[in-house]
Amino acid sequence: MSTLSRPSVLIVDDNDLMRSLLRSMLRDSEYDVIGEARNGVAALELTERLRPKIVCMDVVMPEMNGLEALQAIKARHPETIVIMLAGRPSVDHVRSSIENGASGFVVKPFNAGKVLDTVDRAWRAARQADNHDPAA
Repeated sequence: MSTLSRPSVLIVDDNDLMRSLLRSMLRDSEYDVIGEARNGVAALELTERLRPKIVCMDVVMPEMNGLEALQAIKARHPETIVIMLAGRPSVDHVRSSIENGASGFVVKPFNAGKVLDTVDRAWRAARQADNHDPAA
């Protein structure tokens, strides 16, 4: 798949190793990682500037957590696919993520298959919805 047709992804996690792992997984697949952020504040800034199709974002981060960033991203860009990630998620984290528009939730530690399956399913569902939307 050419870079021009690859879905763009923003990775948001305060852990350098997690960002590196996600970057490798996604780049080795059909995704174009266009940016990385360490917290929700930076995620909002990069989402505005880069307009990624997909955001993969940790729940627990400094400055602004992933749930707050999710709400802000979906309010400004409802078409953006957001996949939430968490190491020790509570039921409230999962519920709040889905209620606020997350397209998926992945529990850490994860393997490439789980992450890619979740991102792939969300991307396909969004594309299918776009193809069936008369306004699209």
